[in-house]
Amino acid sequence: MKLDPEERRLAAEELWDSVASDVDVSHEFSEEELAEIERRIEEHERDPSTAIPWETVRARLLAKYG
Repeated sequence: MKLDPEERRLAAEELWDSVASDVDVSHEFSEEELAEIERRIEEHERDPSTAIPWETVRARLLAKYG
């Protein structure tokens, strides 16, 4: 936290790049996962008003987990 925001951002990018290069981040979805994704998309398309804005989700997560 002693670094300024730009230095922290650069450090985070370097850390992420080092992890990403060592980890296989590809993922093949199972049939069940694909079906669930499709179900959720269809549910949203039927009633888009049920969507929760990212800002709200983020605030809830921060409040719950810090």
